[in-house]
Amino acid sequence: MKRMDKTDAPDLKSGVVYTGIGSGMMRKKLALTIDRKTKVPISEQIRRGITEAIREGVLLPGTRLPSWIDLAVQLGVSRGTVKTAYDRLFDEQLVVTSRSRGTSIAEHLPANMVCPVSPEPLPASEMYQEYWSPAGVFQMGVPADDAFPVPLFSRLFAAAARETMSSSHHYGDPRGESALRREIAGLLVLSRGIKCHPSQIFITAGFTGALGLILHALSLSGQKAWVENPGFPPARRALELAGLTIVPVSVDAEGINTEHGIRLAPEAALALVTPGQQAPLGMTLSRTRRNQLLAWAHQNSSWILEDDYLGELQLNRRAAPALASQDTSGRVIHIGSFSKTISPKLRLGFVVVPHSLIDVVADVAACLSPAPDPALQMATRAFLNEGHFLRHLRKMKKIYGIRSIELAKILQQAGYRPEINGLSVLLPLAENVSDRAIARHAYHYNLAPSPLSGWYLPGIPARSGLLLGISGKHDATLEQACEQLDSLIRKFST
Repeated sequence: MKRMDKTDAPDLKSGVVYTGIGSGMMRKKLALTIDRKTKVPISEQIRRGITEAIREGVLLPGTRLPSWIDLAVQLGVSRGTVKTAYDRLFDEQLVVTSRSRGTSIAEHLPANMVCPVSPEPLPASEMYQEYWSPAGVFQMGVPADDAFPVPLFSRLFAAAARETMSSSHHYGDPRGESALRREIAGLLVLSRGIKCHPSQIFITAGFTGALGLILHALSLSGQKAWVENPGFPPARRALELAGLTIVPVSVDAEGINTEHGIRLAPEAALALVTPGQQAPLGMTLSRTRRNQLLAWAHQNSSWILEDDYLGELQLNRRAAPALASQDTSGRVIHIGSFSKTISPKLRLGFVVVPHSLIDVVADVAACLSPAPDPALQMATRAFLNEGHFLRHLRKMKKIYGIRSIELAKILQQAGYRPEINGLSVLLPLAENVSDRAIARHAYHYNLAPSPLSGWYLPGIPARSGLLLGISGKHDATLEQACEQLDSLIRKFST
């Protein structure tokens, strides 16, 4: 049980205390209602409240309770009253006490108090059912766990945390720590060809945080937006939540078909694209298409949101220049993330905005979407500054190249025609085979392929296929996973 701050202070009139409880399940509220008008002793009311919380699974075995002194202050009662309640709970074998942990819920409760713990239910939204599914073999969008320098980054983070907490306690810059923004500006010049001032960079909670920040700043509700079809569904959904009307634009070997977009909606206010490496098909936006897209944005005063999806992780060729590096009219907004290059655990990304948007984006960051934990930012800055990041990228490219070839070879031997697309391998399926049904059943076997058809807009003809992430360690388990997946495909193909 967490200690209360001022916002958790008890309502002395009603005697209600709300305490957040979390232990791998849904965060719940513990309410101890003290009624001073009833004949039931206050100590008994406290005992009943805690007992009921244990029975309902709000207080789990091992959960630490406040000391009886602290709880007495929170409830506005005498210390002896709370101590009496705790003594009763101890007699009933519901709590245990020790010098090191104080009072906590007993690990082994009486049989009549054991409450089965059910997993936290997922929202019914398609976003959670399809794209934030349980982890498993072939999961998309995650880096290789076995290749990440955990001890190194842990050391950098611990040092950054100590320095942050020992410095003067004040709110950090909502735009992000200046040292990290300067470091990113230097990195972008070298790796993505983007020349920008640190004032144009805003640190965000990953790609989605950057997208939310920009959509708030642009305020384009009621207008149209081009999206790639197929394209990343959560990003598409974010545009819809911002009030934009989605215009699906086809994708071919050269990337997003700009001429198609102009025919459908020349007046669109926004285009969301993945020019470096299209998600999920993997092609790079051609030079001709880039020029067309930039000319359209300039002529119509439209915005281009560049999702630099895997821009620095081209496996078979040199990374294409960022679209923002070719922008001469200030219409491209560049979004980058460290989720795939370092770790999604960081939830750390950034956005580079044109000079004309600096002030409004700064206001949105200050009021609605400030930068994440300063210690995390400074640890990442050290990872970049000391040269670890580029060495890590070089290592990961080699690993991913080997693993993608190995996975494709296994699938070829099983009779398939896999396509290597960046950090995933696309397994095309026959049109009459439901990739979504296969993906749903695959979760029961600890497999997590992504159905290709889910990346297309609803109601539009979609290719059937499975996107297989290549980040997992390739050993005998991979061959078994491929055999299981092959069995599922054959089952749904009959």
